[in-house]
Amino acid sequence: MHRVDRLSSAVPNQPLLRDSVVSAAATVAAPVDARGPAGPGSASAVAADATEAASPPGDAAIESRPGLARDLIRLIRPHQWPKNLLVIPLALVDVPRMSLGVLARVGWAVLVFTLASAVVYVWNDAVDRHRDRAHPVKRHRPIASGRISLRVAWAYGIGLAGLLLAAVVAGPAIPWWPLAVYLALNVAYSRWLKFVPLVDVFVVAAGFVLRAVQGYVATAVEISSWLVIAVFALCLLLILGKRRNELAVSGSEHRPALRAYSAQYLEYLIVLCATLAVTAFLCYLREGALVVPYTDLALLVSVPFATFGLARYLQVVVVQREGGEPVRVLLRDPMLVAAAALWGSLLGLVVLAARIPAVAEVVGL
Repeated sequence: MHRVDRLSSAVPNQPLLRDSVVSAAATVAAPVDARGPAGPGSASAVAADATEAASPPGDAAIESRPGLARDLIRLIRPHQWPKNLLVIPLALVDVPRMSLGVLARVGWAVLVFTLASAVVYVWNDAVDRHRDRAHPVKRHRPIASGRISLRVAWAYGIGLAGLLLAAVVAGPAIPWWPLAVYLALNVAYSRWLKFVPLVDVFVVAAGFVLRAVQGYVATAVEISSWLVIAVFALCLLLILGKRRNELAVSGSEHRPALRAYSAQYLEYLIVLCATLAVTAFLCYLREGALVVPYTDLALLVSVPFATFGLARYLQVVVVQREGGEPVRVLLRDPMLVAAAALWGSLLGLVVLAARIPAVAEVVGL
């Protein structure tokens, strides 16, 4: 590849000729790397980096300028933000007395975790750009496709990290240790843990548990151990479904840890996690004070809807093979949305009846 650098530097004023030379060199290098994914040290990765380095910064900026803002937004994945909205506010159901201060602290926790996840997305995409190029969908991401250069990506990530730090310092006086653990865990995941089978999915699921814990820390309410187990098992189920989809769609080329999985093994784990999630949530309702004295009614309402929801999601993942984007499935599948709406309405009514006697009288409880 040193020869490529000398040839490209020999024609600095002829961009078309220089691009042809670099492209030809990358084509020659590609068969050498045909045995595995495009890792950071592979020949195709080196050729790609050489191509990026050989292109004048001005030309790249001009080409990406019309869609730069759109790509910067795509880089922080707004479609993943509902995860924070779904998990962190769970603490509100256990708050004894609602107030604007409690809502403000929970809302600030959602904002801070959204910024933290944006920083993590930029970091992951920059580190994994070579492997993402081997994936049929991820290769279109802004960094992997080359629409955003590494220099712009790192500057963008540093700016987001600065906003995150400012939000933590300027916001309410909340203990932020779950956030710190989340960031440290994601750094370790990007560098090492994502290559260890089973550990990779457990670490991602732990990130959701930390979101839930941050919500409870923000409200100064103790979190139930059964709820922690339910959140962990449910999120692990969603992640395993995503891995199942990745294995079916693109194999293990882009994610080495997938080599230790099979479709049948992942399906066994998914069923195990589904059982654990339902059991833990029912225990949370049974042992907590959320729906007392209507605990039995809450259980009767929850069992059919929870079972149906998990059965439908398993159908989407195993039969329809559409579990690649769990958040999108949960928010856009009509049957899941309808079941969640009915379950939430009925369970919410039971909770109101348990807390407000007048509501219980109106509904005849």
